[in-house]
Amino acid sequence: MKIPLKVVKTAFSRANSQRDSSPVLSPSRVNSSRDNSPVLSPANASSYQRKPYRAATVRERLLQPSSAIRILSLLCLTLPLFAVDGIVTNQTTGKPQPQATVTLYKVTKDGPESLESVKTDAAGKFKIDQPTTGGPHLVQTAFDGVVYNKMLPPGMPSSGLALDVFNGTKQRGSVKVVQHMVLLEPSATELSVRESYFYKNDGKTTWNDAERGNLRFEIPAGTRGNVEVNATAPQGLPIRRAAEKTNEPGVMKVDFPIKPGESRIDISYKIEFKSPGKFAGHILEKSESTMMAIPAGVEVKGEGIETRGQEPTTQASIFSITADKYSVDLNGTGDLQGASTNQEDRPEIETSPARITERKYYVFGLAGAILALSFVRLLQKKA
Repeated sequence: MKIPLKVVKTAFSRANSQRDSSPVLSPSRVNSSRDNSPVLSPANASSYQRKPYRAATVRERLLQPSSAIRILSLLCLTLPLFAVDGIVTNQTTGKPQPQATVTLYKVTKDGPESLESVKTDAAGKFKIDQPTTGGPHLVQTAFDGVVYNKMLPPGMPSSGLALDVFNGTKQRGSVKVVQHMVLLEPSATELSVRESYFYKNDGKTTWNDAERGNLRFEIPAGTRGNVEVNATAPQGLPIRRAAEKTNEPGVMKVDFPIKPGESRIDISYKIEFKSPGKFAGHILEKSESTMMAIPAGVEVKGEGIETRGQEPTTQASIFSITADKYSVDLNGTGDLQGASTNQEDRPEIETSPARITERKYYVFGLAGAILALSFVRLLQKKA
């Protein structure tokens, strides 16, 4: 039986169409297509020219669906993991904040290492294509002359961050010092003085007065060495700040923006002292409550102070300071680590310094500040 030529051409056309549209051409596939084609007679087959077999080009192989998936997967593996992105909101206005500077730091033993800085867009959004693996990171947002920090511990999600900033102002507004603690520790040759100021800002602006300083305090004559200052922002870690001289003799200032929430500034210095001796203080920063703690075993007499009992842990004597200017006569030596001279009997209180600065990162602890918190609780119970 003879097959019509039209049928033969149609069959060959379909076979070639299937072969050319295959992602990869191989001899087995060609043979399979050829074997399944209709049987041609010699007469009709001679009028059809079959295309010679050729291997698939690189471009054809890359266009295969399976190859594209594999390439996409490899590309995803080469992209930065855990890229940092989110939105910056101005909590003073309640709107996204454009043009804020967001910087990602990697925290190392040698200090924070800047990885990348970006500006927020018109919608307050930002994205930093840097990995956050290999230790803690710090996201710092700079706006209106103030920086706002957010720590990213290892394993913490770094996508979809919500960062807050506030408008800055030189006006104090609702900022107040709710607690001021003075800690005195006399030794054989010097007197260690440590003060803690606890700030509370219930407003929606950051008090930032670099010219005047956010804290002004007076140091007595005979101060040895430098005055050390550590400041802690709301939900932040302590950072080292500089104590700057003012035009007033003995008066120093600290430039540390007071953000909405609770902040704290700790100062410490040492003065020449020999027991029995006198210490006179002058309070410049008004506080709702000002207290003083003196180690157990040290006799205290003075003006402008009232006794409030003892702190249970260290047996330290606690006093309320009732006047802007006060003085105390101290007889004896001691420290606020504990009344006992036996190291094994002393309370476990961390006193190692710690901070994050522009160049250093460390873990902060201050025995006096820890004691201050217990003093506050003690007075609250007595009130």
